[in-house]
Formats: sequence, structure tokens, C-alpha cells
Amino acid sequence: MQYTAHYESPLGGLLLAADDVGLTGLWFDGEKYYALHLAREHEMRQTAVHEQTAAWLDVYFSGREPDFMPPLHLIGTPFQQEVWALLRQIPYGKTTTYGALAKTLAAQRGLERMSAQAVGGAVGHNEISILVPCHRVVGTGGSLTGYAGGVDKKKALLELEGVSMEGLFVPKRGTAL
Repeated sequence: MQYTAHYESPLGGLLLAADDVGLTGLWFDGEKYYALHLAREHEMRQTAVHEQTAAWLDVYFSGREPDFMPPLHLIGTPFQQEVWALLRQIPYGKTTTYGALAKTLAAQRGLERMSAQAVGGAVGHNEISILVPCHRVVGTGGSLTGYAGGVDKKKALLELEGVSMEGLFVPKRGTAL
């Protein structure tokens, strides 16, 4: 059974979903893949995981890096799991590119190369926004593209973390705008 709760962030409402294992989803209200894999039968009820996630978000939105992590229950394909594990290694206040993630994943798999587009697809389908920091991934050349919550939120999250915005830009056209 999945349980949902709402959190009001400075950037808008967030839907939190959790099961008995951990947090299964965190979506900005109205985002591109909003509650895409939320179980049809779920119950609106605050759980300990929701409380821990809200505490984490309170610290995060105060402009500090949280020193704890609520339990996560990432549900996806093995490839998505590998990509999401890489996302969790991107340090607070830093960014990387889809290409760099693809290169790292290729090396881990013993491959010569890996498609940055395939990695981007997995990044874009991350169900646990902010805690699994897909907002820290930018396009080659500094394009702030590919955030299901919206590029405005991606920019705000990076600024909150103190990322230098020099060289980063909002594309005129792109994905998930």
C-alpha cells in the first residue's frame, strides 16, 4: 500500500508518496510526470517516512545540506536504478552533465561508450525529485534543460544550493520546459 502526503515548499506544492519500505515518489504539483507510477489504490495519510522527508525538505529549503536521508524505495528498471545511484553521488551545490553520467556508467559497465540520451531518459523519469538530485544534471554547454518540474524550479534549486549560474542558461527551446 502506498500513502501520500502534501508538503508546501517555497517553490510550490509537493506530493510525497511512501510505502512500508520508504519514499517512493516526490513530485512538484503539475510536473510533467506527476504521480506517474503512484499506485491507483493509495491512501492520504501522514507516515513516519513523510515526516522524515518533510524534516529533510525543511533543512534543504532553509539553504543547508541535510545530514540525513529518509529511507528511499526507488522503483525502476535496473538501468534506471544505476543512473539514479549516480545522481545520488552528485554533491550538494555541484552539477554534472548527461554526457559525464553516460561516461561514468559506461566505465562501470565496461563499455566503450553509453548514450547520453538514454541516461537522460532515466534521469527524467526519476520519481523522487530533489532528494535524488536530478536537478543537478545540466546539458553540455550549460543548458538547464530536462527537468520535469520545470526549468524555473531547476534554476531555483541550483541557486538555493549556491551553484554558480555563470555559464548556465535556460534554452530557448528544449525538453521539459
